[in-house]
Formats: sequence, C-alpha cells, structure tokens
Amino acid sequence: MSDTKSFDWGSRLPTLRTSRLTLRSLEVSDDADVFAVFSDPMVMRYWDGATMTTRQDAMNYIDHILLGFRRRELFQWGIADRETNGVVGTCTLIHISANHQRAEIGFAIRQERWGHGLGSEAVTAVVAFGFETLNLHRIEADVDPRNERSLRLLERLGFRREGHLRERYYINGERQDAVMMGLLRTEWKPRHAGLRHP
Repeated sequence: MSDTKSFDWGSRLPTLRTSRLTLRSLEVSDDADVFAVFSDPMVMRYWDGATMTTRQDAMNYIDHILLGFRRRELFQWGIADRETNGVVGTCTLIHISANHQRAEIGFAIRQERWGHGLGSEAVTAVVAFGFETLNLHRIEADVDPRNERSLRLLERLGFRREGHLRERYYINGERQDAVMMGLLRTEWKPRHAGLRHP
C-alpha cells in the first residue's frame, strides 16, 4: 500500500513554471510529442523501459501516468516549452514515501533539445517542489554510470554519488550497473534559496 495517499492534490498534477518551461499534466493530445521523446533509441539508451514503436504506445503511457497520479503513485510532469506548449520531455517523482520523506527523481529530454539546460531547469523546479511543497527530506536518483550527461546535471544541483550497484538491471540482453545518488534538503537550500515556481 502506498503512503502517498496522504498527499491531497485533487484530480490534476500541480503546474510548475520556470523562465522557459511549463511543467504540466500530460494530455492525450500530447501523444505525438511523447512519442517523439520515447521512440528515440538515444533517449531510451539508459531508460528502464521499452522504446516506443507506435503512437498508441505513447497514448498508453500517458494513460499510465495519469492513472499513477490519481493513485498518488507518481508525479510525472510533461516538460513543455513555454513559447509553443509543445512537450520536450518529462520529469518524474516516484517512490514517494511520506513516512520517510523521500522520493526518486527521473527525467528525459527530447534529443534535439539536449545541451540547452532544459533538463537542469526542469529538475531544479521538481526538486524545489519536492522539498518545499511535499516537505521531502531526501531525493534520490538511480543513474546508469555511462549516462554522463545525467550524472553531471545532478551533480551540478548538489546530488552526491552514494553507491555503485553492479549489474542491477537486465535490459535488452545487457547487464547494467547503477549509480545511486542522493540530495538532502539541508544540502539543497543554500544552493537554491529563494527559488519559487508559482
């Protein structure tokens, strides 16, 4: 039984805003954008899930995300460009524990938007939401050690490498290691004091 039931957020995911992005609930009409993100083998290289092959896969995934929020099992935002409202990725809090005040973060950005700081902007907003609104004490990340972009992004935000788990995953016939990373609220506040996302 999930203890995230204690978080009362109504029927829709809270919207977060940054200078360039709106992190919002995904809609069925976002299926083409979601498919563009999760059908790319480069984006999915270190993702624990199958690469999408049809638009129906994207629609099923959106349904899964919306159901997960209704059940309070995950908070997964669509990362939308504020100018176009097009979805360029997702950012997720999952395994949310009210008892232990912790959650795990994950994110994916459309490949052609890599290198522009959008992932960092989105993750910063979600970390702020986790610490300031959900009152989390700790946010974790599980990263493939070869995923240097994600490791660098998280380290810039103050996450620390806390452990190396050998051959934790078996994906597409390959054994994959994992680096466990963590950020405590006491470590985050000095770095991002005053940050708000109305």
